[in-house]
Amino acid sequence: MFLPKTNIEQKLSKVRNSKVLSDEARMKEVYHILSNLDQEFDRIEQNISSTNNTIYHNFNVDLLESSKIFHIEEIKQICIDYRLRFLDTKYFKGTIPAEALSKIKRLEKEHDLEIKAFKIIAPSKLFKLEDKDDPLLFASIGNGYYYLIHQWGNDLHPLRKLLMWPFKSIVNLAFLVLLISFATTILIPDGLFSKSSSNAQFWILFFFMFKCIASVVIFYGFAMGKNFNPAIWNSKYFNS
Repeated sequence: MFLPKTNIEQKLSKVRNSKVLSDEARMKEVYHILSNLDQEFDRIEQNISSTNNTIYHNFNVDLLESSKIFHIEEIKQICIDYRLRFLDTKYFKGTIPAEALSKIKRLEKEHDLEIKAFKIIAPSKLFKLEDKDDPLLFASIGNGYYYLIHQWGNDLHPLRKLLMWPFKSIVNLAFLVLLISFATTILIPDGLFSKSSSNAQFWILFFFMFKCIASVVIFYGFAMGKNFNPAIWNSKYFNS
């Protein structure tokens, strides 16, 4: 004779039914818990969307993870290297994930405070339209320090730092334009403009290519309202 298998769900239901709490009372209790949770998330979302950067939070230092504390100069350097922005979350047009809200709620409970000042690191386009690139959510500690709460989305492209190098300064951009002009001049076949080639002809073509490429770069920069990384890392304006 084989013993019947144990159905854990049935056993669990049996234990529940033996409790004094009725189903109606149980549902009311669960509803109350969920309602409070929704209210907490609504409050946190409201704080995120109306950030006041003048507020500093009195965190319990003993409970903070040192690896998640960053100074403004460190944040600035990363933003310049990767052409990112560090702005109040009220300018962020992406979606703050539920996991981030849960971490904020847990952080508030652990430190017995309400977090009202948030900052976020993200590519410029994320402050205009939704995307999926690597935002980082911070809370202000004070004196130039910020605490990393949550990171979500995909990692940045591994070559982003290299690709954004020309936009760090006008010197970098000029060097890139010179390099492209030189490479383009080399690709021009010998004898294309004259029967014989010479150093003078090469440098004349190089100067011509440099003027053409530089003109395109300058026109694009002015037309699109672009600026260099050090000028935009904490700028809230669209045309930068």
